Amino acid sequence: MLKTVILAAGKGTRLAQEGVDLPKAMRVALGKPLLAWVLEAVPTGVEDTILVVGYKKEYILNAFPQYAHAEQKEQLGTGHAVMAAVPALGDYDGDVLVCFGDMPLVRAETYAALVREHRESGAACTILSGTSDEPLPFGRIIRDGKGEFDRIVEDRDCTPEEKLCRELNSGLIVMDFRKMVSALSELRTDNAQGEYYITDLPRILKDRGEKVCVCARDMGEELIGVNTPAQLAQVEEILRAARV
Repeated sequence: MLKTVILAAGKGTRLAQEGVDLPKAMRVALGKPLLAWVLEAVPTGVEDTILVVGYKKEYILNAFPQYAHAEQKEQLGTGHAVMAAVPALGDYDGDVLVCFGDMPLVRAETYAALVREHRESGAACTILSGTSDEPLPFGRIIRDGKGEFDRIVEDRDCTPEEKLCRELNSGLIVMDFRKMVSALSELRTDNAQGEYYITDLPRILKDRGEKVCVCARDMGEELIGVNTPAQLAQVEEILRAARV
């Protein structure tokens, strides 16, 4: 069993332009909202996908009324967004894919590879990591002396040595839902942003003795999310080139 939770509550402050006041996931690339590209690629259908909405939620709900949704009323981080989705999943007992409504370049085969790795490994949690030549301010996957997952460190929290790591955290993650819910209670805000990071969940699970795996891929441009007008233009150009 698999459910998908797509985080789409953000305003996208750096994207704000005169006359454009939309949730970030509703900004348009090549004629479609960013969220539409994500919905086309994720491995679950309408009945198994939940949208986490917040800022100007009515735009998303009007555009995608067929999807279940949860509301993140305050912007307190990605971990907080996942907390908001928990009630909508009810008594579900299976795996949950968490991804982002502003990453339209992630391909269907990449999502599928992550889910496949998670199930074949028998892990409680599997993280998608990627390498890219793009200058992206992403968290780093830190491995232990055996080459296994140790922790994720957000870019702004990295030491100079950790910043040299090229294995980036994509933000995409698959978790056993019940174990995820239990681990959410341990999230703290003692970081540079003062937010609840979903990226702390793998370490919490590892410290509990659970198996945490990393699905490592060369993701290249797939890792590009949309946070600025320049990135929106870049993403649109990549999508246009892919259609040729």
